[in-house]
Amino acid sequence: MQVTSRFNPPFGAAIQLSNVTAGYEKNVVFDGLSLEIAAGQFAGIVGPTACGKTTLLKIILGIHPVISGKIQLHNNPANKVKPGAIGYVPQLGSVDWNFPVTVEEVITMGLYTNGRILPWLSKEERKSVRDLAHRLGVEDCLKQHIIDISGGQRQRAFLARALISSPKLLILDEPTSGIDIKTQHEVLHLLRDINSEGITILLTTHDLNAVASHLPWVICFNRGVVAQGQPHDIFTNEILTRTYGGDIVIIKYEGHLLIANSTPLHFMDEKH
Repeated sequence: MQVTSRFNPPFGAAIQLSNVTAGYEKNVVFDGLSLEIAAGQFAGIVGPTACGKTTLLKIILGIHPVISGKIQLHNNPANKVKPGAIGYVPQLGSVDWNFPVTVEEVITMGLYTNGRILPWLSKEERKSVRDLAHRLGVEDCLKQHIIDISGGQRQRAFLARALISSPKLLILDEPTSGIDIKTQHEVLHLLRDINSEGITILLTTHDLNAVASHLPWVICFNRGVVAQGQPHDIFTNEILTRTYGGDIVIIKYEGHLLIANSTPLHFMDEKH
């Protein structure tokens, strides 16, 4: 059983994968995958470690080749998408925090996706960096080294880097990993505000409870789509057990979901 959409896309598909096979050398991660993310959607991908979530993001971003199949972004071949049209926030665990760069310089890096060659910023660009930093709550630490700021500020700085080029699509890999619960909620609320401006958002996460509370659309994934739909529709014991391979406890109380594992599931930073 696969629960499908009650979300009616007003502007077609932002992401469309047709019969895509991808992997690493002799290891096929997923085979014949078809998936569509509607323009304007705010969707999260959940699934166990090494189930292919990060690989899926990489092929959408064009940083990992597919073996076969077709990927289209806003009805254009993925390799024809203009630089800067996709904003990307990587897992913070993959960042070298000792690299000598300030928050302002991190944000500025996002402007170089448009193929610019001038090393300095115009007055308008500097204002855009300051305005975005103010909106995301990192204006006061623009001159600080990224190693000297909190996990939540780091996440916001990299989010600003992804947004500074005004993308139509924003992709985030584990944006709530390594930050406290309060900051997780703040980041997800911020993403919801960004989505309300018409930017399509796709993220991966291991935090099922955060997804249930904040995201309107979720894709259960394990080397392929197990089910997709609204959290209250697809966060069932049957679907989550098929996704994770372990028994999942789901409590519904006054319109809220609480999800726990009846047996330990060891979540780590996934490599695939």
